[in-house]
Amino acid sequence: MSFDKPIYEGKAKRIFESVSEPSQLRHEFKNSLTALNGLKKGDFEGKGKLNRDIASLLFQHLGRQGIRSHWIRNEGEISMITHRLSMLPVEVVVRNKVAGSLSKRTGLPEGTKLLRPIVEFYYKRDDLGDPFINDDHVEVLNLCTTSELKQIRNQGLEVNKHLSSVFSKAGLDLIDFKLEFGRLESAGEVLLADEISPDTCRLWDTKTEEKLDKDRFRRDMGGVDQAYQEVYKRLQGALS
Repeated sequence: MSFDKPIYEGKAKRIFESVSEPSQLRHEFKNSLTALNGLKKGDFEGKGKLNRDIASLLFQHLGRQGIRSHWIRNEGEISMITHRLSMLPVEVVVRNKVAGSLSKRTGLPEGTKLLRPIVEFYYKRDDLGDPFINDDHVEVLNLCTTSELKQIRNQGLEVNKHLSSVFSKAGLDLIDFKLEFGRLESAGEVLLADEISPDTCRLWDTKTEEKLDKDRFRRDMGGVDQAYQEVYKRLQGALS
């Protein structure tokens, strides 16, 4: 089966379809790094492979916990084969500690532990800067159904429970993370999609609070490639 027809290129991935198998896609992970809604750009050699490997490890782990994703299998060095989904234009962010924009909005210092995990929604629109929205906005804008909104909120919290546990075993504190979801039209089911990686998670060393995620790029801290490699190495150990 050949996935050689390009249909989309984003900041971090290229997506290809197969003429012979229209229900599946190939996601090719790029070496690029972007921040500030694409205004800041960079890259490092091997990033695509690292993110593909980290994401596939986590999708498989979540699958064993009963959380289905679009992941089917890995292919080659930097690609994964997935179910073809109709993506919901809603980003789901789950926060365990204060960091980034939440610190700016609340005035609370980064690292402050929240009383409980909180779920936020963002409208996936590059031209609008992916703005923060609430449940009412999601429903009024018809971004997904009321049932789907409840499902992605609950699944975000369920994913948080399992990811927090595995990252803790890896000596990492899951500060917050972003998820995306899509409809599997043939089954009328909403599945976890996109990727889970240091691009989409804030991960701090549990002892030193060293940042091991894309904040190293956002904040010009250096050592981005070493941080991603460290996350992958620790995850392999935690999931072995």
